[in-house]
Amino acid sequence: LCVVKGQVLYSFMLLITEIRSYNCDGALVSTLPSSAFTSSSDFFSTHSPSFAKLNRRDGAGGWSPLDSNEQQWLQVDLGDRVEIVGVATQGRYGSSDWVTSYMLMFSDTGRNWKQYRKEDTVWVFTGNSNADSVVHHKLLHSMKARFLRFIPLKWNVGGHIGLRVEVFGCSYKSDIADFDGRSSLLYRFNQKLMSTFKDVVSLKFKSMQEDGVLFHGEGQRGDYITLELQKGKLSLHINLGDSNLHFTNSHTSITLGSLLDDQHWHSVLIERFNKQVNFTVDKHTQHFRTKGDSDHLDIDYEVCETLLMKIWEMRKNFHGCIENLYYNGVNIIDLAKRRKPQIYTVGNVTFSCSEPQIVPITFVSSSRSYLLLPGTPQIDGLSVSFQFRTWNKDGLLLSTELSENSGSLLVYLHGGRLTLLIQKMAEDPVEISEGTNLHDGLWHSLNINARRHRITLTLDNNAATANHATTISRIYSGNSYYFGGCPDNFTDSQCLNPITAFQGCMRLIFIDNQPKDLILVQQGSLGNFSDLHIDLCDIKDRCLPNYCEHGGKCSQSWTTFYCDCNDTSYTGATCHNSIYEQSCEAYRHQGKTSDFFYIDSDGSGPLGPLRVFCNITEDKIWTAVQHNNTGLTRVQGAGPEKPYTMSFNYNSSSEQLEAVINSAEYCEQEAAYHCKKCTEVPPSSRDLIHFYGIPFAWWVGRANEKHLYWGGSLPGIQQCACGLEESCLDMRYFCNCDADREEWTNDTGLLAFKDHLPVTQIVITDTNRSNSEAAWKIGPLRCYGDRQFWNAASFNTEASYLHFPTFHAEVSADISFFFKTTSLSGVFLENLGMKDFIRVEIRSPKEITFSIDVGNGPTEATVQSPTPLNDNQWHYVRAERNLKQTSLQVDNLPKKVLEAPAEGHFRLQLNSQLFVGGTASRQKGFLGCIRSLHLNGQKLDLEERAKMTPGVKPGCPGHCSSYGNLCHNGGKCVEKYNGYSCDCTSSAYEGPFCKEEVSALFEAGTSITYIFQEPYPVTKNTSTSSSAIYADAIMSKENIAFSFLTAHAPSLLLYINTYFHEYLAVILSKNGSLQVRYKLSKDGLLIFTIDSGNFANREMHHVKINREGRELIIQVRHGLFSGPFFCCVADSLTLDPEVSKANAYGFTGCMSSVWYNHIAPLKAALRHPSIAPVTVKGSLTESSCSSLTEADVNTATTIYSSSGTSCQEEKWKLKEYRSVRFSLFFYSIGILEQRRQICSCSSRKEEKTLCTNPLTDMYDIH
Repeated sequence: LCVVKGQVLYSFMLLITEIRSYNCDGALVSTLPSSAFTSSSDFFSTHSPSFAKLNRRDGAGGWSPLDSNEQQWLQVDLGDRVEIVGVATQGRYGSSDWVTSYMLMFSDTGRNWKQYRKEDTVWVFTGNSNADSVVHHKLLHSMKARFLRFIPLKWNVGGHIGLRVEVFGCSYKSDIADFDGRSSLLYRFNQKLMSTFKDVVSLKFKSMQEDGVLFHGEGQRGDYITLELQKGKLSLHINLGDSNLHFTNSHTSITLGSLLDDQHWHSVLIERFNKQVNFTVDKHTQHFRTKGDSDHLDIDYEVCETLLMKIWEMRKNFHGCIENLYYNGVNIIDLAKRRKPQIYTVGNVTFSCSEPQIVPITFVSSSRSYLLLPGTPQIDGLSVSFQFRTWNKDGLLLSTELSENSGSLLVYLHGGRLTLLIQKMAEDPVEISEGTNLHDGLWHSLNINARRHRITLTLDNNAATANHATTISRIYSGNSYYFGGCPDNFTDSQCLNPITAFQGCMRLIFIDNQPKDLILVQQGSLGNFSDLHIDLCDIKDRCLPNYCEHGGKCSQSWTTFYCDCNDTSYTGATCHNSIYEQSCEAYRHQGKTSDFFYIDSDGSGPLGPLRVFCNITEDKIWTAVQHNNTGLTRVQGAGPEKPYTMSFNYNSSSEQLEAVINSAEYCEQEAAYHCKKCTEVPPSSRDLIHFYGIPFAWWVGRANEKHLYWGGSLPGIQQCACGLEESCLDMRYFCNCDADREEWTNDTGLLAFKDHLPVTQIVITDTNRSNSEAAWKIGPLRCYGDRQFWNAASFNTEASYLHFPTFHAEVSADISFFFKTTSLSGVFLENLGMKDFIRVEIRSPKEITFSIDVGNGPTEATVQSPTPLNDNQWHYVRAERNLKQTSLQVDNLPKKVLEAPAEGHFRLQLNSQLFVGGTASRQKGFLGCIRSLHLNGQKLDLEERAKMTPGVKPGCPGHCSSYGNLCHNGGKCVEKYNGYSCDCTSSAYEGPFCKEEVSALFEAGTSITYIFQEPYPVTKNTSTSSSAIYADAIMSKENIAFSFLTAHAPSLLLYINTYFHEYLAVILSKNGSLQVRYKLSKDGLLIFTIDSGNFANREMHHVKINREGRELIIQVRHGLFSGPFFCCVADSLTLDPEVSKANAYGFTGCMSSVWYNHIAPLKAALRHPSIAPVTVKGSLTESSCSSLTEADVNTATTIYSSSGTSCQEEKWKLKEYRSVRFSLFFYSIGILEQRRQICSCSSRKEEKTLCTNPLTDMYDIH
């Protein structure tokens, strides 16, 4: 169809909205003659299909076939195309023969059948439970057909197939035009110029051709609208008001539908209002806006007339039938049938639909399907042709054993490419390959011709690309041709299949230039077959609609579809699950520290991920979103007529930012406005600014709203922070800048009203006066507090529950939450439908089950835990269901995944309320806590709902019992209402998890002295655990840890002494060995030396010293290590010579994480120098020692006995010690046990060196 000014050319048209009679429920079968009934077979003449009318008792009381199997059918010819709205069935009267389930097929011609589908699935109707009761079914959507087939699927186990039927509906009237690929209709408008802002086009069509123009119209200003078939899909091209006709910026093309060349009716509806267009093909609708500036479609007669030939030269005409074509309310075909002057006919257009008698077949099984057809043996040469379509890359198309021992012929698909192979013993095989991507679902034609020694393969009737090959032996036609696969006894049949069986459709099969009647095959009088559907092509486009979410790319095979999730930021079978966490709080819970992260605020929802900076501190977790201009920007020369504006780009959508803000407890943006001879309101109104002042500067926030208040003020009062605080420079005004001073001043503060954030634009209009200037700065959007991650409810009785609106998740659902309980069982959540349901429950202490039913029967995914889950600890559950899988994940246990069936119901239909913590029956309720509940990425506010629900309390205490292990290095877990925090007061470390080492660089002459006394108040949370060590205390035990890095020896690392002249010194000797020197009150000097290498090697070393009474353990983990370092020097009254020498050199290097009996001297010196009892001499510079070295791990664990050094064997006893080597980055990687030998004490020297094994670097000493 071409629409022009005054004309419309129709080559194919779309469907009108169907008008159904209000009384379309009449019985259509009861008045039919006996000849209207046919069947696949009948048991006896008394069981013939003519006796299959509802409630009749003629003959044997109904139809029964000769054999009861799934190949049987009962067919009714309704005389003409009618609208069918319902069916009814009975069994055979007074017998045990009835059908318990069946499906329906319909056709206009009695050929090329189509199965009745519901939810895009072949619908199975429930049949009878006895012989005489009537079971009615009203169709969800009506059928227009002349022929109807009932296909029994199951029947009474104690009987056979028996059937009586009725069909309900009414007559169906339509106007049809048949186009032969060279004909068309031209529609002339009543007026010469047609300009519309609203258009409606509707029609139905059927065709066997994959390409053809259905509708076209254009105007001389470049407007056009075209509807055409392209490779079996419908494309709508539209252009409004562009002078360049094709491929312009205003050209809009939308493609919809698939497999539309199946010779079945398809409906089309196009609705346009200005730029908004709704495009519907069958049940699928796409909404879009046209490009360009115009709202009108201008169709011009003269332009179309001159371009008509060019249009048809570029595109194929439509070949097929169009029904009920309406253009803006005008019935085009009706006008053409009545030969009205508005219609001009080109070529041969007829008004009934000619139906080609083509019989397609479907190969159903990937292992058992085949079709056997006879050939004409011993004919010199070979000729085979057929058409096929499939989604599978691989499959056997044809196999035959050629006559006269001329070999075997194979044709198959491999990787979407066609291969022809001729094999004969004692000869090299002959192979021809042709085509690519032949598994695209389109019809492809294949023609094989052989004459004597030459064979030719032609694909898609393209003779120019035909492929030829030559064989040694002459080629003779085969006796038996196997299509699609081989029978089970293929060895006897001489059928060869080097690849899998074919799944797809074939038609138009010719052997030796003779067409094969596949209906005869169906009737059993020609060839043989297995697992075929004859007289229908049961192909389905599983990528329409595309169930791959978030931009995932869909591909498919015959039985399923696949989703490519690359470059989507999502994962899973349907690209449903975000690979990112929903908030900075979630990253912090994983142990992450401050950094840039992507967050996906709605998880699996439609919003994409957003890059933010997570500032994870001990106190709060801040989420910061940067924009494109966070620096201080100066402005001059702006006035009311030429304002200065700056818009802010956050590299995100407004919906993403709104989701971040709504999820947070608090948000802010700093707004700084600096001014000189520049005001925010006009001088005449400054004293009444908050009443009627007209601002000279403002900002724009969410929803494009203009705001007149500034940082530190409140919405709606048109003031700055100084106005609220009554601290403005000029008390007559409410903003500092309103004073219009010659010198620079500013109004700076935080914008913290969440509903107005973020700032999207700033406008300034008063810098065009002499010496007038302004400068502004808008900080990043900053938020803290995740309102959902710790959102919890406590269920105190089994009858208590929370209810929420129905969970709508027809094709994709995910549920995630945390729970803790001491109960043996209970239901976490449940939502019911008429038959469908979804449920997650704890069935036993070690078993979590996810149950779902979408109409195919319940599916259960269960995860078994090796340990009880009712341990009053938080556990994580994630359940997901999509069209491909049902899965359940519990904590880090292996995920349970169940594959979904390829066919059957797939939409989850729920209609009750969602029950959380219980069920609709109030049985098997859950006792315990549930938190952070998400359904398809949406957050459910459990706390708010719990506030108004008896038996349920908001919140749930006891987070430290589950997450206290995240506080490291002596940090203590502190309970909070929403979560927990780590108190690092008593730790040598700091940070949100007490994992960040406190380290410093020591220069020559630098030292730290710490005087033990009563605990000092370093934080608000001072506790007695940071116990005092008094100056007159006796050294009974020590727990010491520190790390160091140096290149200097000798060095004094650590020195501790008491009032009683006891001391402990850790030094590096001149040769770089590490010494621990003890002087206790009742013992002589004890010296323990580790000389496994030079510790002054610019590498990080970690030392732990633990002594209690007379047992001492020294652990040295040395090697490259990414950690911080420290040194501590104490003045001494009496030092032994080695300590004095080391003290003279001091320590130069880096030290970190210094710890002594709950005291952190280095941390105190760096963090609390004014209140801690610590003295720093020299230059102490905080620095990250980890940046000075690389990581390496060796652990040296040394247990010394005093007999090894002072030889006092009666006091210090040698013990066997089992040591464990640890890797810095992994769990223990080995356990070594070795009995150590103490060096000889015969010389009775005061200092001995431990005998070591250099292969292990392990030291065991008591």
